[in-house]
Amino acid sequence: MPTRLALCLLLALPGAIAAAQVTVAPERTINLNLIQRDTRDVDERALLGLEDQWAAAVVKRDRAFFDRTLSKGFVYTEDDRLITREAMVKDLLTGSDTITAARNEGMRVHGYGESAVVTGWLIMRGRGPTGPFDRRYRFTDTWVRLDNRWQIVAAQDYLVPAKRKP
Repeated sequence: MPTRLALCLLLALPGAIAAAQVTVAPERTINLNLIQRDTRDVDERALLGLEDQWAAAVVKRDRAFFDRTLSKGFVYTEDDRLITREAMVKDLLTGSDTITAARNEGMRVHGYGESAVVTGWLIMRGRGPTGPFDRRYRFTDTWVRLDNRWQIVAAQDYLVPAKRKP
């Protein structure tokens, strides 16, 4: 019968337990699948929250958020452009567009242990040099747990072309 210490050691190994039950006392059995699922649920909620914080940070031009969540080697692609972390932060903070509202829709988290891919739609409204705009982006963001926190290492957006008015 495993001791409490053995149980603690098993639970401390992230992703190491695929399917197991541990009996901690004759009358108590813990299904470790449930614990692992709970961990995935916590990560999923955290990542979805970070994506929503990203949308809010774009509106606020929140440098602290971008400094905290963009990994050092972050890369961004949009259509045919490849953008470095530094260029992305500069554009988000000082770009000519003023974003007045941003929100996410249809997000899904695809987990891979200490990394995850989040897909969804980013809808932004604002004003640019040519006037007001409503933009819809299909995004794919890659997150990795670094230094005990989720950081985004790569992002790709596709700007859906605006519908032409007849």
